[in-house]
Amino acid sequence: MPARPFATSVVKQLVDAGHIAYFAGGWVRDYLMQHPSDDIDIATSASVAQIQAIFPRTIPVGVAFGIVIVVEGGHHFEVATFRKESGYLDGRRPTSIEPASPEEDAQRRDFTINGMFWDPLKNELHDYVSGQEDIKKRVIRAIGDPHERFLEDRLRMMRAVRYSTRFDFPIEPRTLQAIVDHSASLLPAVAMERIWQEFKKMSQFAHFDSGLVTLHQLNLLPTIFPKLKGVSLEEIQQRLESLSSYPQDAPTISELLELFREDSLEELFDLCDYLKLSRTERDTVRFLHTAKKMLQMPSAWQDKLEKIEWAQFYANAHSTLSIQITAAHLPLHQRESFLETHRERQQVLEHAIHRIQTQCPIVRSDHLLQAGIAPGKKMGLLLKEAERISVNNAIEDPSAIIQLLKKSDLWYN
Repeated sequence: MPARPFATSVVKQLVDAGHIAYFAGGWVRDYLMQHPSDDIDIATSASVAQIQAIFPRTIPVGVAFGIVIVVEGGHHFEVATFRKESGYLDGRRPTSIEPASPEEDAQRRDFTINGMFWDPLKNELHDYVSGQEDIKKRVIRAIGDPHERFLEDRLRMMRAVRYSTRFDFPIEPRTLQAIVDHSASLLPAVAMERIWQEFKKMSQFAHFDSGLVTLHQLNLLPTIFPKLKGVSLEEIQQRLESLSSYPQDAPTISELLELFREDSLEELFDLCDYLKLSRTERDTVRFLHTAKKMLQMPSAWQDKLEKIEWAQFYANAHSTLSIQITAAHLPLHQRESFLETHRERQQVLEHAIHRIQTQCPIVRSDHLLQAGIAPGKKMGLLLKEAERISVNNAIEDPSAIIQLLKKSDLWYN
């Protein structure tokens, strides 16, 4: 079920207990912009202890900052006490938290479009920062002094670019200049894990390429990736021009790799370590790098590859992505024939691909045991050769494959 009725119930229970409570932040922005969202945060005058006393199911995720998760109707809602913050020493966390009024709470938030509250019981907007006006003006503006907002949390500089890209809102001049002034201080104030999460959020929406270009213009991209220092804006735009043709569900790392297309696999693994990526993301990088070399071979070379090599390639979960990425770099008039070539080849190899994916080869170890082959290295090599023979020659009879195996040097070595 939609989250809003349950979030409204949370607000009502807080109000019935004598507290102020509103929907806050991004949901209010999206609601006013008519962008449906179930991501609802709640701000209230109740303390964490009072919140926990009202609701039977809570998760203490940020008690020190007055934040608790309330579980209602199977949905998780972040409920935060109205607060004032001060004493930012590390460009991320405040050292002092005090209870505050809704007006004071709004002043600590990042951008005007994110600083509004909505009363779901009265269907009323509470806007102390002119956020609604800035939505109408289509502009990204820091609340109060932009220098102070960015010194409080330097990741807000990347967020400004994300919102600007997502909504196609320009960043207003004072906010823009403050980003330029503080861009070099993004690191080490912000942990790389948070920067990576911001990249992932940015890539979920259209025009990620424009967002990366803007990050470069504002000196944030070369601050994150020193290798890009001195690279011209035109060169960055050229490297990213294929992103507009990328599949919509492409993982973020595959899109960022466009900035480093000439890097070796070792250099890309260094990039993975630097960004602190998961093993799954690292495996994606490995496959895409290998696939790029395979798919960009001249046609004559590709035709010389064995069917087993193509079957193993197509059996990988990232093969379709790699094909689509390669197609995105081709001229429009070449893309369809390229994609059709791979569709036809996959259709021919359909059974072999399925066997590789399900690890169900035609010839198994029990077949070789019956043929007198003992377990060990030799059996492993014969099993691989059996699958190669099966796929390359389209043979699905174990006996026929074993007869051909007996003619190979492997059988007698």
